[in-house]
Amino acid sequence: MEQEVRTSTKWSETRDQPKNKERALSRLRTQIYDKEHQKYIDDIAARRKTMVSTGDRSAKIRTYNYPQGRITDHRIGYTVYNLAAFMDGDIQGVIDALQVAENAERLKESEL
Repeated sequence: MEQEVRTSTKWSETRDQPKNKERALSRLRTQIYDKEHQKYIDDIAARRKTMVSTGDRSAKIRTYNYPQGRITDHRIGYTVYNLAAFMDGDIQGVIDALQVAENAERLKESEL
């Protein structure tokens, strides 16, 4: 007696169509989930990379020049020539400039 030889393909493992369909849909769901999850991870990595600096000396955030009494915030290009008051706690001008720059950046992103 000859025995029936079943060849298993990638999607069909049995002759039962409902089970094959169920397995195929399960694999398809997994592939779609994996692809979407990878997009999510890549998006997070891209945003994180923009937030983290290289740590080089050229990546300055703020410099304090004591001989000239100058403070410069390099992220927004804001310079104040009142270092003594800044060191005594009068930092509201820098905070306001940072908030304006952040709001402008958010508005620019929302237009895209």
